[in-house]
Amino acid sequence: MEGSAETPLPALSPLTWKGDLAARMVAGIGKYLTRESRESIGGRSASWRRDLSSWERYRRSVAPNRRRLAAILGVVDKRLSGPLHAVAPIADPDDLPGDPFIESDSAVIAHGEGFVVRQVYWDVLPGVEGEGLLLEPVGDCAADVIALPDCDDTPEMLAGPVPGIAESSQFARILAEGGCRVLIPTLINRQDTYSTVAGLRTNQPHREFIYRAAFEQGRHIIGYEVQKVLAGVDALGGRRPVGVIGYGEGGVVAFYAAALDERIAAVAVCGYFGPRESLHKEPIYRNVWSLLTEFGDAEIATLIAPRPLIVEACPVPAVSGPPPVTEGRAGAAPGALTTPPIGAVRDEITRARELLAGLEPPAPITLVQAAKPGPGSEATLAALRRALNPSASDPSRREVFEWTRAAQRRILAPLPDAEDRHRRQFLQLLEHTQHLLREAEFVRRDYWKDADATNAQTWVKSTRKYRRRLWEVLGPLPEPDRPPNPRGRRLYETEAFVGYEIVLDVLQDVFAYGILLVPKDLRPGEKRPVVVCQHGLEGRPRDVADPCAEDNAYHQFACRLAERGFVTFSPQNPYIGGDDFRMLQRMANPLKLSLFSFIVRQHQVILDWLASLPFVDEQRMAFYGLSYGGKTAMRVPAVLEDYCLSICSGDFDEWVLKIGTVRHSYSYMRTGEWEIVEWNLGNTFNYAEMSWLICPRPFMVERGHLDGVAPDEWVGYEYAKTRYRYDLLGIGDRTEIEFFNGPHEINGVGTFEFLEKHLRG
Repeated sequence: MEGSAETPLPALSPLTWKGDLAARMVAGIGKYLTRESRESIGGRSASWRRDLSSWERYRRSVAPNRRRLAAILGVVDKRLSGPLHAVAPIADPDDLPGDPFIESDSAVIAHGEGFVVRQVYWDVLPGVEGEGLLLEPVGDCAADVIALPDCDDTPEMLAGPVPGIAESSQFARILAEGGCRVLIPTLINRQDTYSTVAGLRTNQPHREFIYRAAFEQGRHIIGYEVQKVLAGVDALGGRRPVGVIGYGEGGVVAFYAAALDERIAAVAVCGYFGPRESLHKEPIYRNVWSLLTEFGDAEIATLIAPRPLIVEACPVPAVSGPPPVTEGRAGAAPGALTTPPIGAVRDEITRARELLAGLEPPAPITLVQAAKPGPGSEATLAALRRALNPSASDPSRREVFEWTRAAQRRILAPLPDAEDRHRRQFLQLLEHTQHLLREAEFVRRDYWKDADATNAQTWVKSTRKYRRRLWEVLGPLPEPDRPPNPRGRRLYETEAFVGYEIVLDVLQDVFAYGILLVPKDLRPGEKRPVVVCQHGLEGRPRDVADPCAEDNAYHQFACRLAERGFVTFSPQNPYIGGDDFRMLQRMANPLKLSLFSFIVRQHQVILDWLASLPFVDEQRMAFYGLSYGGKTAMRVPAVLEDYCLSICSGDFDEWVLKIGTVRHSYSYMRTGEWEIVEWNLGNTFNYAEMSWLICPRPFMVERGHLDGVAPDEWVGYEYAKTRYRYDLLGIGDRTEIEFFNGPHEINGVGTFEFLEKHLRG
């Protein structure tokens, strides 16, 4: 395709694609991520330095992997240590059975066949406790076990006093009857009762609600519950071997806890083990940043070795999705649990064994195929007991059973209010996330202590490492591996400009495309500045660059700038298609990638191509984006220095607060934009810090007083830190903010003047 005489565009290959190019872009990124997920298995070995010469050397060689797993699970806070505390309920004296052991201990609330039941709690983190039941054998204790039910089951169900779990699957009770002391923690469930933001209800499962509040602060619901298990190990005292067994979400927590803490002598995982390359299909509260780059279940199993791992292949909990959307309750992410084929479980165990091949004795990894629907088969429990205490005697001790025949499974006092206990546990974790949110500004201040603000030159030099760190937070995608192969077609022509649709290759299945507007008044040999004009959520290039478009937010601002003589390019960004594009974020995160991993590379290719055009001044390529395009305005120019200027419209605010707060109605915690969280961003880069990476290049904020994205005071507070940085570097004239009386839209007054000043002034 040749350019016209008025528009000296170099020859392009013809663009022949039909249909919706935005949908094609999203599908192409999905193909790329599917392929990378599948191939991640082969790439994980680069992260390991296993020494297979002996078990002792092996354990030392995988210590760095253990630390990295702890970090991505958010197990980074120093735990409080202390004993188990018994809650002593008020019991009716007539209910006491007359046994001296029972009468002397008012904390006992029930007893079963050979054990007593206490309501207990223990310290975990400041403001966070574990709560549950302790089943203590009467007589000798063979071992200590932490038993984790699926998160929708209560400790009382697993212990037996309350119906809900079949007797044959009450593995905590069965282990206690076998002479083990058993601690049963409460886990955060999948209901949505308390998932509210500033009084506004959502249908997010409690686990998702904590996940979303924690993720931005580098914490995780899985990590919190692992901390509770490890604090439980602390509290049990270490006098006996400690084992962990869990089912469903309890299996997830048990598995990770055993991988992180070598004090756990053996672990049984029921209803959770298998390939994780389709992790994005599971509920979002299982999403772990960068997991698949280093860890599948097989790799995690190798962190447990040489301790025994018992994998019970049984049906997983029935979870088809979040609670239903009802009037006033919405916003939850999709995700279901499906039982993996037994062959897939076997294959993952085989992978684990192959990774440990050569070590003697071989790693004790046992597969138990359950013969019944529920977890905790006889074979699983027998294997766990043997692993913890091979010499333990038969639990049928006469003195125990003489006592229990007189008082079988009696409840002595009111059982704990499971709902009230769960509410406490949920609110404690939620408050911990809010504490981290309040502290994040001070954590970031310390994080940035190495930036040298003596002058603009020292600032640029010392912040290069922060630019690399932001790229690490967003997730670095590989460099483009092919020529851009530009293709194009003419879309329209006005008196002022000609418009072309352009497609550029980036990676296999990944491409960039957008609309190029070229002013007609170009003189031979002239080089013009470029403004890249970015649409927002669910937008398209035509929304900003089509002279016939009618949009109350964008006001055809790419056309207006082209009429002023700027070359403009309006890219398609992949945040379009509802949950289709959001699922890309789910697929990307376990690969240490995000949507912005792709957006940055697309813009890199766009900038390189624009710089190659004979009428473009490569030193004057600016960015201007609204809404999600404003998010792009903060991240992409902070990473790509080829943008000489950036304007953030309708998005600049106290971003970290907006992501995680449950106090303000502006919060993303209440919306269906579940892809929006970015791992550990709160401790590294808020919008002010991103603007510091754009500095000393010009930077501007455009803000409508009536914009519902955030209140003016959030915008002003965050921008004050931007202004402070530019002023102290002596370049205060390079940053501006324009407030206008309007909503979430391009105003195009002060920003157009800013572009004129810094691109042509």
